Amino acid sequence: MSILHDDLSLPFQIEQCDVRGRIVRLGPALERMLGRHNYPDPVAHLLAEALTLAATMATALKFDGVFSLQAKGDGPVSTLVADCRTPGGLRGYASFDAARLEGLELGPGGATGLVPLLLGKGYLAFTIDPEGEDMERYQGIVDLSGATLADAAHAYFAQSEQLNARVALGAAHRKGVDGKRHWRAGGILLQQLPLQPGGLTQEERGFAWEKATTLLSTVRSAELADAQISQNDLLYRLFHEDGVRVFEPAALIDRCTCSAEKVRGILSTFAPEEIEGMAVDGTITVTCQFCSASYDFPLAAVQAARG
Repeated sequence: MSILHDDLSLPFQIEQCDVRGRIVRLGPALERMLGRHNYPDPVAHLLAEALTLAATMATALKFDGVFSLQAKGDGPVSTLVADCRTPGGLRGYASFDAARLEGLELGPGGATGLVPLLLGKGYLAFTIDPEGEDMERYQGIVDLSGATLADAAHAYFAQSEQLNARVALGAAHRKGVDGKRHWRAGGILLQQLPLQPGGLTQEERGFAWEKATTLLSTVRSAELADAQISQNDLLYRLFHEDGVRVFEPAALIDRCTCSAEKVRGILSTFAPEEIEGMAVDGTITVTCQFCSASYDFPLAAVQAARG
């Protein structure tokens, strides 16, 4: 098995429990994604968990394409987006009102209750957009009624007709060995496997699932994001009594999909008067919300391209 210590999704199975899962650990890739933006810590924390949730759910699905989650609310953070494109490219961004954030008090819990505090009332959409002409796009939407993104994910699991699933998320901004503060995040997703002929009875499956989810509920956010605790050690701490088997990990990378060609194509959809209004000193500058890359286009060239 190849050895990855960070920026990975590691599949595992709890033996004899009809339970499989994914553990995601994000480090340098997450630091790069968040470092391009001047996010206040609470906003960065929420986006870190969103990216972790997207990676955890996407890598548990068997498809080629994009899995994304998008939250819209009436709070200081109006939009939160995170997506994962196979085979593991991550990107995300948050739109926020700095003035409204200044008056917030996080309280002693720190990151506790960030969803109602930052996003307020709204919704969270989960979208699966597979590649291929014959593949259909799927979207599920839930209200932002819980305290955390994990709560919103549980509401999504409950309303969908899929198997039982539970998730735990955590993020932290702490000093590394270099003395500087770095963002890290982690998440664990558990899924109950389908009933197998000759396998566990329904009653046994119920007990096994309850035990696995109870153990998952004991993991602390700090453990999920702790660079000193390897993914294998964390899984052993939680599930060693029933035995846990890990499989080949998959790498997660910081990868935006923007390009000059795509931006030029988007500009071509605007009306002539709108294009003219975008120009400053004869140049249109477009900055990617995800990666902060900037693209400059001469106004005359954009107008000529429209014919």
